Amino acid sequence: MTKIKVLNLYAGIGGNRKLWPNDKIEVTAVENNENIAKIYQDFFPNDKVIIADAHQFLLEHYKEFDFIWSSPPCPSHSGVNFFLNAQGVIRYPDMSLWQEIIFLNYFCKTKFVVENVESYYKPFIKCFNIDRHYFWSNFDISIWFDKDKKKSKISILNTRASTRRTSQEVIKTLQEFHGFNLDKYQIKDKRKLLANCVKPELGNHIFKCAFKEQQPNFSLAYALKVQNEITKPFFDIMLKCYKKGKRNEMQ
Repeated sequence: MTKIKVLNLYAGIGGNRKLWPNDKIEVTAVENNENIAKIYQDFFPNDKVIIADAHQFLLEHYKEFDFIWSSPPCPSHSGVNFFLNAQGVIRYPDMSLWQEIIFLNYFCKTKFVVENVESYYKPFIKCFNIDRHYFWSNFDISIWFDKDKKKSKISILNTRASTRRTSQEVIKTLQEFHGFNLDKYQIKDKRKLLANCVKPELGNHIFKCAFKEQQPNFSLAYALKVQNEITKPFFDIMLKCYKKGKRNEMQ
């Protein structure tokens, strides 16, 4: 069976890639930080890891792959910029994000997805908003619910001394949350590295959507289970449709 050739840009330690089916894919990961690239290679020894500028690599090699995932740097786009601006840190958003979205939309003939954080401004190109991430793609991404209810309880900007968690406590929680153990690595800012990971379950869901693998049906039992996690109008519509369908079966 011919494997799917995947390009994983701005790879980090591979949160998005963690649950992708190894028997079906051939991954090239691009990361510009050599130390981070070494960690990625440890976690995914069969992937080809390239230390390079992901933005330029995309431009030169996009035609060589069946699926492209790109996660350009997000700090200049996030809502934290309101806080930073008030503190005197004034900067433009990094427009390389939009360069990649526009370029791939018009020239990429294979499946692609560009991921970034929810921005402090309204996106001017339509995207999917899932789990506090924006996704731009040339395929449909279906609704995703975290069935395991994995939720981060970590507050990065917790100013109350009585409840503030130590950096090591936060790192430990993030490692358990994403399923990566970085204890043996001597690398700066482990918390940021872990916090930047896309949930592996979400990364796998999007990969499946790209290749139209059947997703689990959304049952009434599960709808009841997550009632408090979705908007009430949406839940009411689903419940109404379910009951209507049941009445039709009985007639």
